[in-house]
Amino acid sequence: MGCQLGKLAASERRGNNAGPALADGPPPATDPRLPLTAKQKYSMLASWKGISRAMEKTGICMFIKLFEENQDLLHMFEKFRQYRTKEEQINSTELAEHANNVMNTLDEGIKGLDDLDNFFAYIHQVGASHRRIPGFKVEYFWKIEAPFLAAVESTLGDRYTPNVENIYKITIKFILETLIEGYEKAGAPSNAT
Repeated sequence: MGCQLGKLAASERRGNNAGPALADGPPPATDPRLPLTAKQKYSMLASWKGISRAMEKTGICMFIKLFEENQDLLHMFEKFRQYRTKEEQINSTELAEHANNVMNTLDEGIKGLDDLDNFFAYIHQVGASHRRIPGFKVEYFWKIEAPFLAAVESTLGDRYTPNVENIYKITIKFILETLIEGYEKAGAPSNAT
């Protein structure tokens, strides 16, 4: 009976030109600065819950993949650069700690997609902080993209569908572009007069 009542109320609202029923039509629009639709953002946040339950494991997997593909970047990490083999890296508490820090940053960024002003402020600040790393180059940010996607796929398993993969690709690209903006703004000459 409740279903019939709901249908009747919805048809009356449409009939009275009071606007579409809440369940009808597209989901509410997202902030135009966000490259995800409302449905994609919802899917992203829902699937991210699976990642947030395995942050350290996902982060370690991401860094191991990063170093498999970019051995030359290992020298950038003073606390664990001596760990050359996969086994040493897996067992490194220093690498686990750094992986946790990076995953927590990603977690804050992804959870911040509902408030893009705070998202941009936070991710720009993280990007700017990389200016303090000796020898860091802005293009290094992009080196984490493929390892991040591989680690997410490993953690999510069969929940990593082609649709979810596409959403993660859009999201990590958005985060990396925002990190780069923060890094570049931090290095730009001040426009103070």
